[in-house]
Amino acid sequence: MRAGRQRLDKWLWFARFARTRTLAARLVAEGFVRVNGVRALDPAKAVAVGDVVTVAAAHATRAVRVVDLGERRGPAPEAQGLYDDLSPPGPAPPGDAPPAPE
Repeated sequence: MRAGRQRLDKWLWFARFARTRTLAARLVAEGFVRVNGVRALDPAKAVAVGDVVTVAAAHATRAVRVVDLGERRGPAPEAQGLYDDLSPPGPAPPGDAPPAPE
């Protein structure tokens, strides 16, 4: 892999879009991931800083911009530093709504 690039499955795992690297590779191979608007079918596809990755998981679809390539699978705050979330905010979960004015 060239400098400044990382395998897509590895980046998805580092960024915590999948619990295991095997599951990340399966997400890609089954067509649930796009890179810069193009469906990625090879888990070894290279991603670089600035690429837009869209993941269509069972619970949500998220579009993120790669801002860093990971070196390890760290805690969630570290993983969230690998990308900027471009997805519009979803509806608030029940119970999180502010109280109605009286």
